[in-house]
Amino acid sequence: LIQNIDTNTMKECKRDLLERLTKLGFDIAENEIFTSLTAIRNLREQKQVQPLLLVDKKALPDFTGIATDDPIAVVVGLAPEHFHYEMMNEEFRLILDAGLEYAMDTKATVVEKSGKTFFLEALRGTSCAPEEAVMIGDDCRDDDSGAQDVGMRGILVRTGDEDKINPAPYLTCKSFPEMVEHILDRMLWEME
Repeated sequence: LIQNIDTNTMKECKRDLLERLTKLGFDIAENEIFTSLTAIRNLREQKQVQPLLLVDKKALPDFTGIATDDPIAVVVGLAPEHFHYEMMNEEFRLILDAGLEYAMDTKATVVEKSGKTFFLEALRGTSCAPEEAVMIGDDCRDDDSGAQDVGMRGILVRTGDEDKINPAPYLTCKSFPEMVEHILDRMLWEME
């Protein structure tokens, strides 16, 4: 059983997230946490670009060691403090300097917080295929929809919006413990 905590948060670094999860009783290592920032860092390393980081200061530790002095890419996270004239002007300058996709005959890489790229990148470091993975979430649009688009099974905590996506989640549970029980009792043998 591969255990990963995958989250679409862009507000805090993995170290802080690990601390919160440990306080909640999770027995997990930092390398078993995958965030939107992890996906962005991995793609940045693959493409070897320097980014302009418009992320919360609590997220910056996840970008330690990455040069940002000559950015040619923009990372936009949940950081309202960066959405002011000077920073937005810098962001748009970078976008214009890089040129439009058409002019450059290239395609931008967009990592949506719960899009296909995010989920595939989360699985890349494991030996787990999408159809063998389970995504547990509380938001049908931002969690289950993207996971199901890549072939993962989506299990949703009942929030009242479970009927808003098509296809519907694989399963809707009343609580996190009910989900864990379902996975351990019914799904593990299906995936073997």
